[in-house]
Amino acid sequence: MKSSNIIRTVLGDIAPPSLGRLDYHEHFFQRSPLLPDDVLSDEALSGQEALRLRNAGVDATIEATPAGLGRDVEATARISSSSGLHIVHVTGAHHSGHYPLDYPLLKFSIDQLAERFINDVTLGFQIPSAQEARTDSGIPIRAGMVKAGIRYWSINAFEMRVLKAVSLTQLATGCPVMIHLEYGSASHEILDILAEHGVPANRVVLAHIDRNLDPELHVSLAEKGAYLGYDGMARHRESPDSAILQCLRSVVDAGQSERIVIGGDVARSSRYRSYGGLPGLEYLPLRFLPRLLATVGDDAYHRIVVTNGVELLAMPPDKPSS
Repeated sequence: MKSSNIIRTVLGDIAPPSLGRLDYHEHFFQRSPLLPDDVLSDEALSGQEALRLRNAGVDATIEATPAGLGRDVEATARISSSSGLHIVHVTGAHHSGHYPLDYPLLKFSIDQLAERFINDVTLGFQIPSAQEARTDSGIPIRAGMVKAGIRYWSINAFEMRVLKAVSLTQLATGCPVMIHLEYGSASHEILDILAEHGVPANRVVLAHIDRNLDPELHVSLAEKGAYLGYDGMARHRESPDSAILQCLRSVVDAGQSERIVIGGDVARSSRYRSYGGLPGLEYLPLRFLPRLLATVGDDAYHRIVVTNGVELLAMPPDKPSS
């Protein structure tokens, strides 16, 4: 990581050492036809949840809602300011199942997608009124990461265009990449596609990799350089937290603690305390992270919760020279 690198938050660029303890994956605003009864759209309630997260000991998070899913970057900036939580916002697009069939973005070409994503990182988000999104103090709100999504062992034509546009965005800006994996599928295949388009694995975090608790797979991905996004805790119908910790411990024991990041990805109003649900964003710092510390020890814990997030999110302050 170069000393001149920055982390791009919704309130502006910060020095990487200022980031602190990272929850690498959350949503404050989200709307999807796949989750019709779990809309996150209330700024006051989402702000309360962000404050709960901050008061429970998390310093920073990534707002992982890409284009077309109800994101509100100006409200997110206000939430960051009021809560004291550093928030990095993604640009990019999800897999096609999250959009109505007639959604305009689905027809965009690779170049159109890349132009939008690059502008979100370098110039700032555009809001529905076609105005540039700004903070209350007048600073343009810019993305600090670009995201793509695929479905279970499936990458359709739109999703492949997004992957190629994400690659162009990463090469043009140096920003990190988040990939949504369904049940941890196609992980190596995604890294191969991105590598074919010039994106090194060490700029990529594979979200939801712990929905497939296969430590040998995780080690092999880490050996390529990819970050492993563990975010399946508090989903006990799928796997207990103990299974996630056991898998994570195996990866640490294999010498790959520097490739792990932790997040909650609570993502639903029915699971936010402020919206009347459980367990809330604070589950990660209050319930899971103490068990992580007891499982891996101080050094690996600090590496996973603090250092790895800094290294993942660090990017050049301006477009790298070609």
